[in-house]
Amino acid sequence: MEPLQQYIAEEIATDHADGILDRREAMRRLGMMGLGAAAASALLAACSSSNGDTNQAPSSPAAAPTPTPAGPPGAAGALPSSPITFPGPQDRTLQAAWAAAPSPRGGVLVIHENTGLTDFIRSVTGRFAGIGYSALAVDLLSEEGGTATFSEPAAATAALGKIPQDRFVADLQAGAAELGRRVPGKKLGVTGFCFGGGLTWMVLTAGTPNIAAATPFYGPFPQGGDLSGTKAAILAIYGGLDARVGATRPAAESAMAKAGLTHETYIAPGADHAFFNDTGPRYNAADAAQAWQKVTAWYGQHLG
Repeated sequence: MEPLQQYIAEEIATDHADGILDRREAMRRLGMMGLGAAAASALLAACSSSNGDTNQAPSSPAAAPTPTPAGPPGAAGALPSSPITFPGPQDRTLQAAWAAAPSPRGGVLVIHENTGLTDFIRSVTGRFAGIGYSALAVDLLSEEGGTATFSEPAAATAALGKIPQDRFVADLQAGAAELGRRVPGKKLGVTGFCFGGGLTWMVLTAGTPNIAAATPFYGPFPQGGDLSGTKAAILAIYGGLDARVGATRPAAESAMAKAGLTHETYIAPGADHAFFNDTGPRYNAADAAQAWQKVTAWYGQHLG
């Protein structure tokens, strides 16, 4: 199992440990990823034990996103996104959400979570466009027909768990090239969430040359990751309660320092994993707003 596939399986197990998924549903989702009953049970037990060690209270399965009068950060000025297609690697056609800023200051490649190209990710592209950065979110399930062809999010997650990591990186590099064509002469950034945060790190370690800045949200840093091939200014964002992904933070910080990159780490103290997703059960409105302010300031400094 590749590292990102293992990460997806662990996310399912962690959702069970936090009370978001019951055991039957967690076992079903792990089975869709190809894990046998014994392996799935062992993973659930391991994550439940780890969760208990953190002394964190489990999330409620019925927990709703924290309401805010103004809505999620950046939403008030968001611009609409539209579906597009463009040529990808090996003569494949890639699907994406595109949100154009009227007079773009730069461009941002947005990388989705392990549920595919969702309304939340489309919203984020529109939020970036609303503050002056044209944004593109590649559907990493394009070859499978696109996220919309799957009957449920769990099926999209299972499909993503079976795709080679190299294909993700190639598709995202094609997305960065397409974004560069749409905002010629402008600097490019990349922002990813959870699974997409991990892919943000992978795009950077792959040495994608046209990325000037990056803001990975709670993404696992790849083991042995080397950032010497990028010049991107990186703002790494973590939830203070997210022990699983937080365990990879020292490696990320060491790699950024070793590569001599401009970098900063922001740890939202009271937030858990996926705290920026306003459609999910771990949404934290206050920390999401603070993180958005930091991201917009970072891109204002390093993209224009």
